[in-house]
Amino acid sequence: MNTERTERGWRGTPDLWLDAAYALLVEGGVEAVKVMPLAERLGLSRTSFYWHFPDREALLAGLVMRWQAKNTGNLVARCETPAATIAEALLNLFDCWYDDELFDSRLEFAMRTWSLTDTAVAAAMSQADATRVSAITALFRRFGYGEAEADTRARTLYLTQVGYIAVRSEEDLAVRMERNPAYVLTFSGVAPTEAEDAAFRARHTGG
Repeated sequence: MNTERTERGWRGTPDLWLDAAYALLVEGGVEAVKVMPLAERLGLSRTSFYWHFPDREALLAGLVMRWQAKNTGNLVARCETPAATIAEALLNLFDCWYDDELFDSRLEFAMRTWSLTDTAVAAAMSQADATRVSAITALFRRFGYGEAEADTRARTLYLTQVGYIAVRSEEDLAVRMERNPAYVLTFSGVAPTEAEDAAFRARHTGG
């Protein structure tokens, strides 16, 4: 039996509060992330929040950590995923743009908006950008590209995706799938094989 629930009243969990904070952040920006609206959304008391977090700043720090672990952590991991060719490697990275469990574009947009008014978040964003570009550069280097070329190709790829997020571009899945081979060719100079393209499609469309 959950003694906390029965004896003290259910206070939620840190992750539950962070999930609710995430929802408010992507819906209304960081100014919407306040204790009372969170409590109301969860149907819990305001004092329950302080059972898990000393203050709002600690909750916001938790959101930053969640974003770093998810978006930057998964992007770096996809860059390091084994691949036989540069095209396969890029398609492994492209998984991030199709799977919100790997890279959350709504969260990324909210974090970039937040960074415009918070110097600490701006510094974290700058570090995240540098880490991601470095990982993509290393991906290109792994397949024999020189340092300057690898860096330029990595920035071209990454800033293209940042642009998609910044303008909230909405593309039909089928349309973007059709563009993928041309994107791989543009970013790497090498087109994916039919088998590589088919494997990527299968991961994201089931066929």
